[in-house]
Amino acid sequence: MRPKPLEGLRVLDLTRLLPGPLATQHLADYGAEVIKVEDTGAGDYARTMGAMKDDTSYFYRIVNRGKKSVRLDLKQAAGRELFLRLVEGADVVVEGFRPGVMDKLGLGYATLAETNPKIVLCSISGYGQTGPYALHAGHDINYIGYAGVLDQIGAAGGPPVIPNLQIGDLLGGTMSALFGLLVAIIDARATGQGRHVDVSMTDAALAHAIFPLAEVLAHGRAQPRGEDLLTGGVPCYGVYETADGRHMAVGALEEKFWSMLCDALERPDLKPGHLATGEEGARVKAELAAIFASRTQAQWVEHFDGIDCCVTPILRLEESLHDPQLRARGMVVEVDGVRQFAPPVRMSDFSPASFTSAPAAGADTNEVLTALGLDTAEIQRLRAAGVV
Repeated sequence: MRPKPLEGLRVLDLTRLLPGPLATQHLADYGAEVIKVEDTGAGDYARTMGAMKDDTSYFYRIVNRGKKSVRLDLKQAAGRELFLRLVEGADVVVEGFRPGVMDKLGLGYATLAETNPKIVLCSISGYGQTGPYALHAGHDINYIGYAGVLDQIGAAGGPPVIPNLQIGDLLGGTMSALFGLLVAIIDARATGQGRHVDVSMTDAALAHAIFPLAEVLAHGRAQPRGEDLLTGGVPCYGVYETADGRHMAVGALEEKFWSMLCDALERPDLKPGHLATGEEGARVKAELAAIFASRTQAQWVEHFDGIDCCVTPILRLEESLHDPQLRARGMVVEVDGVRQFAPPVRMSDFSPASFTSAPAAGADTNEVLTALGLDTAEIQRLRAAGVV
């Protein structure tokens, strides 16, 4: 068996909560050594957010597996010195502070690069390291609001709807950070020089608003929410309620799928309404709504079984965890008694091994500092001084 794809990559993770921790968990899943560097106070307060299993939240457990944890007080000179010693042997530092905090700590990119020229510093923030909003506080709802994304989510005529998939945090923060830091790592290995990677969650959300931008380019403005091709504006692409209050997703965009759908419903008369808008589109959608409301979701799933026309059930997450396709792909794993999502990308000659559970704060401090050459007495002295 080949080594894991990221084996030998060492990551120092200064992040908390969601975007950064999930990004570094993805790195750990594919073989990187991730050392979570936490302060000597509260540490990553995700540990106590939301529902708890024993003394640690489910939230923290499912975005921090496979990592080590050390405590360092970076406000003390001795803590900064230890961190820089870790940087000497690292490839990446990931941080999620407000812009300027790393410089104030004496650990900005210039300092890290002086210690290790190949180091990549990945900074994840709401609005980026520059610009008039750079120092503003924010959350996912604010980032996708500024990016014009939240405006597009919701039913026609209704208010914007907050999704329970954090688009700014996860697309903008987690995935864009991974993309950026891996690009910089490839460059560093080729040139011997790292980079400072500046990830703005707002920028990344904006950069993926493709269909709204196409409308702006064509017509000067985005379509109102619920009225564009992929937001429910046409009969062939939308959500329809079933008799039991559940829903079916109809994604019959291509004419051949729409034709199959109409035949399956024994309504060939609806075929001309494939991409209808306005009054005719409303009429066709109402016809479909009445049809889907006549049976339960389970009955419709059975009806469309074997008819490949992009009509599928809208599942609740607890159902998705048992879906045969997702099970066949191995997308649900159990770590320390907690069900979690498996690494989402499959690769040849690589199977994710057993995962270690998310670490307690400072659980690996002794191990990591010993590897730096500190003896037990030195570590005890640092602990007594509140440095670790």
